[in-house]
Amino acid sequence: MVGADRSQGVDRPLSARSRLALDELQSLSRLDGWGHVCDAGGFLDGAGTFDPTCFGVTHREAIAMHPQQRVVLRVAWKTLENAGINPGRLEGADVGCFVGMSQTEYGPRVATVDAYSGHRLVGMGQLGGAGRISHCLGLIGPSMAIDSACASSLTALQLAATSVQTGECEWALAGAVCVMGSPAAFYEFARLHALSDDGHCRAYSDDATGTVWGEGAGMVLVERESRARKLGHRIFGRILAVRTNHNGKGKPILIPRVRAQEQLMRKTIAAAGIDPVDVGMIEGHGTATPAGDPVELLALFRTYGALGSEALVGSVKSNAGHAQAASGILGLIKLLLAGAHGQIPPTLFSDNPTKKLDWDMTGLRLATKLHQWEPIDGVRYGAVSSFGAGGANAHAIIAMPVNSGV
Repeated sequence: MVGADRSQGVDRPLSARSRLALDELQSLSRLDGWGHVCDAGGFLDGAGTFDPTCFGVTHREAIAMHPQQRVVLRVAWKTLENAGINPGRLEGADVGCFVGMSQTEYGPRVATVDAYSGHRLVGMGQLGGAGRISHCLGLIGPSMAIDSACASSLTALQLAATSVQTGECEWALAGAVCVMGSPAAFYEFARLHALSDDGHCRAYSDDATGTVWGEGAGMVLVERESRARKLGHRIFGRILAVRTNHNGKGKPILIPRVRAQEQLMRKTIAAAGIDPVDVGMIEGHGTATPAGDPVELLALFRTYGALGSEALVGSVKSNAGHAQAASGILGLIKLLLAGAHGQIPPTLFSDNPTKKLDWDMTGLRLATKLHQWEPIDGVRYGAVSSFGAGGANAHAIIAMPVNSGV
């Protein structure tokens, strides 16, 4: 079961100016050493909206809570409701909570002793993401925040699946959240000349000029299939395998590594026990950066492509921007919904696939239009990737039954 807060501006990114003071940042675009800064991003609507009484949070606590904690609490609640579970009746339940979260910069600098309320330690920290959910709902299973940059949410999925599989908890919530409380990400990528010139995230396109920052949150309920069927929960997909690795030493830490991604994909395919030919959709990382997309595509060509797959490749970042720690869970939810509807959506603004690689050497294709997705023996198979700026990589393979019976 899935739940999400959708980013507005799916095909027309919202102005970043409505949320962040970007005048100074945009003026830096004219200085040496700074790249172009586009006044666009996929921003969540109402990220700061929060009813503390609903979640048993005091007014003072609520003031000191980062918007990410407010958003992920709402998403966890929605996920449970979508699964037909009453969030108010879970106290003492052996349920795990795994939340990916990176950015925590928010609010004014604390300049005086009087500004400390006693609630900032949890309210502003990553620990509060999963901790708030577990505390609010009374969950007693493992609870942790995960920060492996853009690989955070798929890493959270892996930890949740392992926890359920080993019996550490009965079932689990896994997801991530990204709300930008400051323009820091814009500053950093402007210095790297890695932001889009025109406000479009043209993933895998020859016209790509950089990424577009976005916000988002998503969560899935992870449980054994037997339990889901017994309780009548809708099954969106089966986790066949989730694996993670790291780029290791060598190139600068921000530079992706073909070898590491290729090894990860091969390891995940082997663990899933499937024929890559059966994989119909690959939801890639696809940031539209010159350093990232060609490396990822080459790894896909050497694995899925070399093994005969004719999967369609895409990236949700073209729709909602790069949601950083939450990018993987948004990609996973896109994959699950595509499987449920039997249609693979197009990657926007990418009609001209990159020429840095020879597409004739592979059966893989970029999804530039809506495609019908035919199942194989009643199942659709897909994969999703997330690669973090710190060198962490994650890859998952999912089976989506056409008629799960529930």
